Order: sequence, then C-alpha cells, then structure tokens
Amino acid sequence: MEIKFFKPTVKHIIQMQELVKPEVESGKILLRTEDEMANTIRSYTVVSVDGKLAGFTALHIHSCRLAEVRSLIVSKDFRGLKLGKKLVEACISEGKKYDLEQILSLTYEEGFFESLGFKKIEKENIPEHKIWADCIRCKHFPICEEIAMVYDL
Repeated sequence: MEIKFFKPTVKHIIQMQELVKPEVESGKILLRTEDEMANTIRSYTVVSVDGKLAGFTALHIHSCRLAEVRSLIVSKDFRGLKLGKKLVEACISEGKKYDLEQILSLTYEEGFFESLGFKKIEKENIPEHKIWADCIRCKHFPICEEIAMVYDL
C-alpha cells in the first residue's frame, strides 16, 4: 500500500469537493466553492492511497500568531489508517514552520483532537476573534455545537 502526502494543484479541486460532499451536505464541514479552494490551494495537504484521493485538510492562517485546521476529511474507504492524525500533524508541522503560536480547530470530534494535544476552550475565548464570516454561511448558524480547541506550538 502506497500512502503519499502532498500539496494539491487546482486539478485536484473537483475530486476534493466530491470527497467532502457528504460532510458538506450534513453540515459537518463548511462548503468551499471551487474558486475559494483555488484561491487557498496552497493551504491544503492531500493524502492518496495507491493513487486514489483518500483525504485532505487545510491550514488556514488567520494572523501572525493563529491558524486553523479546516475541512479535515478522510474517505470512509481509508479510515483506520491514521490518515486524519497524520494530516493534522502535517498542519502542526506547517504551523511551526511559519512560526505561528497556536492552531485552532472548530470540531465535532473533541476526542480526536484531544488525542493530538489540542485543548478545549470556550468559543468566546478564541484567540484574536477568528474571522466569524464563515460562520454565517453554516447551515447550523447561529446554533453552533462545534467545540473550539487550540494547540499551542
């Protein structure tokens, strides 16, 4: 089994959108348009297994000190291989490379992020007031049940 982590190109966007579509429809992950993804393509890390797209995530930088893990997804076909963990670890590594201080996650998967060293915080305490513009686009807004967690770099 060949597992490969890499930075995608714009040619991967359609496949990425197809992979995340069920989670977007359920409201678990926020929709990112093709143009939005093209504009932020450098923030994504993708994983493939035997040449097939298996998952991805993005590290979105909000400020000189804070970034956010976004759109973390692993195909049901490839769960159990610890690909989600490795994708988040890639974000942590990238955050260190950019000399950031913290990485934020808004998640429904508290235990998963806790196992990677993230700590729960109150949403009101999100450092530097994460850009809430994304939240208005969420199907659950304004009743948000996501958990805010941070990782100190």
